[in-house]
Amino acid sequence: MIENYLKVRRATEKLVEPLEVEDFTVQPIGDVSPPKWHLGHTTWFFETFILKEFKENYKFYNLKFQEIFNSYYKSVGPHWVQENRGNLSRPTVAEIFKFRHYIDETIINFLEINNNPKIEQVLTVGLEHEKQHQELLLMDIKYILGANTIEITYSDSPLLTPLPKIDMEFLPFAGGVIDVGAKDNSFSYDNEKPRHKVFVAPFKLANRPVTNGEYLNFIEDQGYLDPAIWLSDGWAHKVEQGWQAPLYWKKIDHEWYEFTLCGMEKLNPHTPVTHISFYEADAFALWAGKRLPTEFEWECSTIKDHKNWEWTSSSYLPYPGYQREKGPFGEYNGKFMCGQKVLKGGPKNHTRPSYRNFYHPEKRWQFSGLRLADNI
Repeated sequence: MIENYLKVRRATEKLVEPLEVEDFTVQPIGDVSPPKWHLGHTTWFFETFILKEFKENYKFYNLKFQEIFNSYYKSVGPHWVQENRGNLSRPTVAEIFKFRHYIDETIINFLEINNNPKIEQVLTVGLEHEKQHQELLLMDIKYILGANTIEITYSDSPLLTPLPKIDMEFLPFAGGVIDVGAKDNSFSYDNEKPRHKVFVAPFKLANRPVTNGEYLNFIEDQGYLDPAIWLSDGWAHKVEQGWQAPLYWKKIDHEWYEFTLCGMEKLNPHTPVTHISFYEADAFALWAGKRLPTEFEWECSTIKDHKNWEWTSSSYLPYPGYQREKGPFGEYNGKFMCGQKVLKGGPKNHTRPSYRNFYHPEKRWQFSGLRLADNI
């Protein structure tokens, strides 16, 4: 447990090493949290749900941090409004690192003398939660750096690499009555349960995601100007937000460029398209004469070559027989089951076929692309 704890915690701090201190405090939009808040919140999680609950006579590092770094757990106590996280110049970045290292030391000392299955269970949730925030950190860092007029390079290694230059083919799947949801012998969240049976009609799924080059064809064919292929709410968002291309795409001297974590680069036509909303993904699919897969089609397919998140047509709803976790962890997933869409795929270090990511259909700052499906 200690080895795994340290591995995850160090990986988070590794992600912020390229940042300057000014980068830690910025919040360009309400969806984006300052990197220093992520560092504090993931530490708050272990202090609140392990040390507070299991360590006798534990005294908080700073009682005010309980409000500042609480995200949305109303059953725990008051929390700072998400849109105002960037208003806080204090605690400083240095103080948050002190907080992290203090909690790490306290947790390690505590685990060395406590071998409680309940503690291990909560610790596992905390580490999986921190892995989620590692991805959120990259999303938010990219948005923060991309908001600058000065060109910034975060990394020399691209997050997404070009796909092999293979034609898109649609692989048939028989469907039928299938089992979906998490198996009992591995970690999962409550929104992946209970495992149950669904009927899936025979379908076809693309052998790879849609690329930048294919999405560029959609743009050049006036896809953003044709209301006939857009959902009504999607068209309204497109008009209101002025969408003309995916987030981070920019046309310079008649050539398309994309801001990446490696800086502004010429658009690579073979890289999977990313940072599109559900509405854009759905419009593209209709333009292409196809559709988005359901979450169950995606889950039962044998295609698992993903790195990106891929939009599905499924609404984020509870499974039959779903029961929220008891206590504060019941706020983790269940209360968001309204008005959002399911995405499948994502980084393999913390996902699985049953994993259900979810975002509102207009959101674009997450690493979201699409894969086409068709009927048989």
